[in-house]
Amino acid sequence: MKNVTCPETAPETLTADEKWKRAEIHRAEIISEEEKKVPGSVRFYPMSIDDYEEVYRLWKQIRGFGIRSIDDSRAGVDRFLRRNPGLSVVAENERGEIVGAILCGEDGRTGCLYHVCVRSDYRKEGIGSAMVARCMYALKERGINKISLIAFTDNDIGNAFWNRIGWTKRSDVNSYDFILNDENITRFVGK
Repeated sequence: MKNVTCPETAPETLTADEKWKRAEIHRAEIISEEEKKVPGSVRFYPMSIDDYEEVYRLWKQIRGFGIRSIDDSRAGVDRFLRRNPGLSVVAENERGEIVGAILCGEDGRTGCLYHVCVRSDYRKEGIGSAMVARCMYALKERGINKISLIAFTDNDIGNAFWNRIGWTKRSDVNSYDFILNDENITRFVGK
Protein backbone atom coordinates (compact mmCIF):
# COMPACT_ATOMS: atom_id res chain seq x y z
CA MET A 1 0.00 0.00 0.00
CA LYS A 2 1.49 3.31 -1.01
CA ASN A 3 1.65 6.32 1.27
CA VAL A 4 -1.53 8.36 1.39
CA THR A 5 -1.24 11.97 0.33
CA CYS A 6 -3.92 14.63 0.16
CA PRO A 7 -4.33 16.89 -2.85
CA GLU A 8 -2.33 20.10 -2.95
CA THR A 9 -4.11 23.21 -1.77
CA ALA A 10 -6.49 24.32 -4.48
CA PRO A 11 -6.01 27.78 -5.98
CA GLU A 12 -7.94 30.50 -4.19
CA THR A 13 -9.97 31.06 -7.35
CA LEU A 14 -11.86 27.81 -6.84
CA THR A 15 -15.19 27.85 -5.06
CA ALA A 16 -15.72 25.74 -1.95
CA ASP A 17 -17.74 23.26 -4.04
CA GLU A 18 -14.95 23.00 -6.63
CA LYS A 19 -12.35 22.42 -3.90
CA TRP A 20 -14.53 19.69 -2.38
CA LYS A 21 -14.98 18.01 -5.77
CA ARG A 22 -11.21 18.09 -6.37
CA ALA A 23 -10.54 16.50 -2.97
CA GLU A 24 -13.21 13.87 -3.61
CA ILE A 25 -11.66 12.96 -6.99
CA HIS A 26 -8.23 12.54 -5.36
CA ARG A 27 -9.75 10.51 -2.53
CA ALA A 28 -11.55 8.28 -5.02
CA GLU A 29 -8.30 7.67 -6.93
CA ILE A 30 -6.45 6.50 -3.81
CA ILE A 31 -9.27 4.34 -2.53
CA SER A 32 -10.04 2.84 -5.94
CA GLU A 33 -6.42 1.69 -6.24
CA GLU A 34 -7.01 -0.68 -3.32
CA GLU A 35 -10.61 -1.48 -4.20
CA LYS A 36 -9.65 -2.58 -7.74
CA LYS A 37 -8.14 -5.66 -6.10
CA VAL A 38 -11.47 -6.54 -4.44
CA PRO A 39 -14.16 -8.64 -6.16
CA GLY A 40 -16.79 -6.38 -7.75
CA SER A 41 -19.52 -7.91 -5.62
CA VAL A 42 -18.12 -6.31 -2.43
CA ARG A 43 -18.99 -2.71 -1.57
CA PHE A 44 -17.75 -0.47 1.23
CA TYR A 45 -19.58 2.14 3.28
CA PRO A 46 -19.24 3.97 6.60
CA MET A 47 -20.36 1.88 9.55
CA SER A 48 -23.48 3.00 11.38
CA ILE A 49 -25.01 1.65 14.55
CA ASP A 50 -27.57 -0.14 12.36
CA ASP A 51 -24.72 -2.47 11.32
CA TYR A 52 -23.89 -3.39 14.91
CA GLU A 53 -25.63 -6.79 15.22
CA GLU A 54 -24.09 -8.10 12.02
CA VAL A 55 -20.63 -6.73 12.84
CA TYR A 56 -20.86 -8.27 16.32
CA ARG A 57 -21.76 -11.65 14.75
CA LEU A 58 -18.68 -11.30 12.52
CA TRP A 59 -16.48 -10.60 15.55
CA LYS A 60 -17.86 -13.74 17.25
CA GLN A 61 -16.80 -15.88 14.24
CA ILE A 62 -13.12 -14.95 14.48
CA ARG A 63 -11.07 -17.24 16.70
CA GLY A 64 -8.97 -15.32 19.23
CA PHE A 65 -10.89 -12.07 18.73
CA GLY A 66 -11.07 -10.02 21.95
CA ILE A 67 -14.52 -8.56 22.70
CA ARG A 68 -14.97 -6.20 25.64
CA SER A 69 -18.20 -6.38 27.61
CA ILE A 70 -18.78 -2.59 27.76
CA ASP A 71 -16.71 -1.01 24.96
CA ASP A 72 -17.96 -3.52 22.39
CA SER A 73 -21.58 -3.48 23.52
CA ARG A 74 -24.11 -1.75 21.26
CA ALA A 75 -24.03 1.33 23.51
CA GLY A 76 -20.20 1.35 23.55
CA VAL A 77 -19.91 1.08 19.77
CA ASP A 78 -22.63 3.72 19.31
CA ARG A 79 -20.66 6.10 21.55
CA PHE A 80 -17.48 5.38 19.53
CA LEU A 81 -19.20 5.92 16.15
CA ARG A 82 -20.74 9.21 17.32
CA ARG A 83 -17.35 10.44 18.54
CA ASN A 84 -15.73 9.47 15.22
CA PRO A 85 -18.41 10.00 12.54
CA GLY A 86 -17.73 8.53 9.10
CA LEU A 87 -14.39 6.91 9.97
CA SER A 88 -15.35 3.27 10.62
CA VAL A 89 -15.97 1.06 7.59
CA VAL A 90 -17.86 -2.12 6.73
CA ALA A 91 -17.58 -4.33 3.65
CA GLU A 92 -20.74 -5.96 2.33
CA ASN A 93 -21.13 -8.79 -0.18
CA GLU A 94 -23.75 -9.08 -2.92
CA ARG A 95 -26.21 -10.75 -0.49
CA GLY A 96 -25.99 -7.78 1.87
CA GLU A 97 -23.92 -9.67 4.44
CA ILE A 98 -21.17 -7.79 6.25
CA VAL A 99 -17.91 -9.60 5.47
CA GLY A 100 -15.45 -7.05 6.86
CA ALA A 101 -15.38 -4.28 9.44
CA ILE A 102 -12.99 -1.83 11.01
CA LEU A 103 -13.49 0.62 13.86
CA CYS A 104 -11.51 3.78 13.25
CA GLY A 105 -11.13 6.75 15.55
CA GLU A 106 -8.89 9.67 16.39
CA ASP A 107 -8.13 11.93 19.33
CA GLY A 108 -7.02 14.97 17.36
CA ARG A 109 -3.42 13.78 17.29
CA THR A 110 -3.28 10.06 16.47
CA GLY A 111 -5.64 7.78 14.62
CA CYS A 112 -6.35 4.31 15.90
CA LEU A 113 -7.73 1.19 14.25
CA TYR A 114 -9.67 -1.34 16.28
CA HIS A 115 -11.25 -4.68 15.48
CA VAL A 116 -10.02 -4.92 11.91
CA CYS A 117 -11.55 -8.12 10.59
CA VAL A 118 -12.58 -9.94 7.42
CA ARG A 119 -14.72 -13.06 7.35
CA SER A 120 -12.50 -16.10 6.76
CA ASP A 121 -14.03 -17.02 3.38
CA TYR A 122 -13.35 -13.47 2.07
CA ARG A 123 -9.74 -13.11 3.19
CA LYS A 124 -6.85 -12.54 0.76
CA GLU A 125 -9.13 -10.66 -1.66
CA GLY A 126 -7.98 -7.13 -0.76
CA ILE A 127 -10.94 -6.29 1.46
CA GLY A 128 -8.85 -5.57 4.56
CA SER A 129 -6.41 -3.41 2.59
CA ALA A 130 -9.25 -1.47 0.97
CA MET A 131 -10.89 -0.79 4.35
CA VAL A 132 -7.57 0.33 5.83
CA ALA A 133 -6.95 2.63 2.83
CA ARG A 134 -10.36 4.27 3.38
CA CYS A 135 -9.58 4.83 7.05
CA MET A 136 -6.08 6.14 6.35
CA TYR A 137 -7.34 8.69 3.86
CA ALA A 138 -10.21 9.82 6.09
CA LEU A 139 -7.78 10.34 8.97
CA LYS A 140 -5.33 12.20 6.72
CA GLU A 141 -8.18 14.50 5.62
CA ARG A 142 -8.75 15.33 9.29
CA GLY A 143 -5.12 16.33 9.75
CA ILE A 144 -4.03 13.15 11.52
CA ASN A 145 -0.44 12.22 10.69
CA LYS A 146 0.01 8.91 12.50
CA ILE A 147 -2.10 5.82 13.10
CA SER A 148 -1.62 3.23 15.82
CA LEU A 149 -3.11 -0.16 16.40
CA ILE A 150 -2.64 -3.08 18.72
CA ALA A 151 -2.37 -6.63 17.41
CA PHE A 152 -2.11 -9.39 19.98
CA THR A 153 1.21 -11.23 19.71
CA ASP A 154 -0.56 -14.55 19.10
CA ASN A 155 -2.70 -13.08 16.30
CA ASP A 156 -0.68 -14.65 13.50
CA ILE A 157 -3.18 -13.79 10.75
CA GLY A 158 -3.46 -10.15 11.83
CA ASN A 159 0.28 -9.67 12.32
CA ALA A 160 1.00 -11.19 8.90
CA PHE A 161 -1.57 -8.82 7.34
CA TRP A 162 -0.05 -5.69 8.90
CA ASN A 163 3.47 -6.73 7.87
CA ARG A 164 2.31 -7.54 4.33
CA ILE A 165 0.73 -4.12 3.78
CA GLY A 166 3.77 -2.22 5.05
CA TRP A 167 3.02 -1.28 8.64
CA THR A 168 5.93 -1.08 11.07
CA LYS A 169 6.07 -3.21 14.21
CA ARG A 170 7.60 -1.10 16.95
CA SER A 171 10.12 -2.52 19.36
CA ASP A 172 11.02 0.80 20.98
CA VAL A 173 7.87 1.23 23.08
CA ASN A 174 6.07 -0.56 25.84
CA SER A 175 2.30 -0.65 25.94
CA TYR A 176 0.56 0.04 29.25
CA ASP A 177 -3.07 -0.22 30.28
CA PHE A 178 -4.88 0.91 33.39
CA ILE A 179 -8.36 -0.51 33.90
CA LEU A 180 -10.84 2.15 35.01
CA ASN A 181 -13.85 -0.16 34.99
CA ASP A 182 -13.38 -3.75 36.15
CA GLU A 183 -16.72 -4.67 34.54
CA ASN A 184 -15.26 -4.03 31.05
CA ILE A 185 -14.05 -7.61 30.67
CA THR A 186 -12.33 -8.84 27.51
CA ARG A 187 -13.42 -12.29 26.37
CA PHE A 188 -11.63 -14.06 23.56
CA VAL A 189 -13.61 -15.97 20.94
CA GLY A 190 -12.76 -19.68 20.78
CA LYS A 191 -10.26 -19.65 23.64
